[in-house]
Amino acid sequence: MSAKHLITAGLAALLSTTLAAAPASAQVTRIKTNPNAVILDGVRIAAGTDLYFLSGQLAAPLDPAKPMGPAMTPDDFGDTKTQTISVLNKIKAQLASQGYAMSDVVKMTLFIAPDPKLGKMDFAGANAGFKQFFGTAENPNTVARSAFQVAALAAPQFLIEIEATAAKAPAK
Repeated sequence: MSAKHLITAGLAALLSTTLAAAPASAQVTRIKTNPNAVILDGVRIAAGTDLYFLSGQLAAPLDPAKPMGPAMTPDDFGDTKTQTISVLNKIKAQLASQGYAMSDVVKMTLFIAPDPKLGKMDFAGANAGFKQFFGTAENPNTVARSAFQVAALAAPQFLIEIEATAAKAPAK
């Protein structure tokens, strides 16, 4: 074997050992410059990482026995904080059904409609619900996030819709 082949073989062996020994968390790099921030500055995701994109989710009614229909009001779903918790619980269940966890969520987009009782969007309520799922003892991770005030959602009873992206190292 020539010296060139030996060097190439040695580099290939070193790279394969280094890559095989890389921790799963190395696939996702969370960037947060302000330790007190509720959200990340951004997230870098390495090639080969498994991604899961969740469509926008809306809250479930407080009383699951009550039939869905046009007569429902925000009172049937709760305030923005309550709806945020409902939506995040739905997202948590969908993630679990696909082998992901809330700690795998890297990006969220929140669409927040005005609460008729407040006459404006309740961003503080959305954040209060969000903080029950991210930056906690159970899930110390947080996410890159955007929030938009919208005029309305799919129906007037909904105050928030959330879409999410999750990322994790591929299963072996």
